Amino acid sequence: MEFLWFIVVGLIAGWLAGLVMKGGGYGVLGNIVIGVIGALIGGWVFGLLGLGAGGGMIGSILVAFVGAVILIFLARLIKRA
Repeated sequence: MEFLWFIVVGLIAGWLAGLVMKGGGYGVLGNIVIGVIGALIGGWVFGLLGLGAGGGMIGSILVAFVGAVILIFLARLIKRA
């Protein structure tokens, strides 16, 4: 069941990051991948800053969203180079 929530959080975070970064989303599978990788990046960044995500779904989505935005930003930088 925890795996299912991880996928849902990834989907929501990837979709939100696609909207904020003016990408319009990357499809369901792309949003999940971006969100899940973003969750790992966001968790790492929040850990470096000494911040906690707080408990629950909203905190998890926030961390994954921040990580997904960072991931999309870096991918666009690499693509331009």
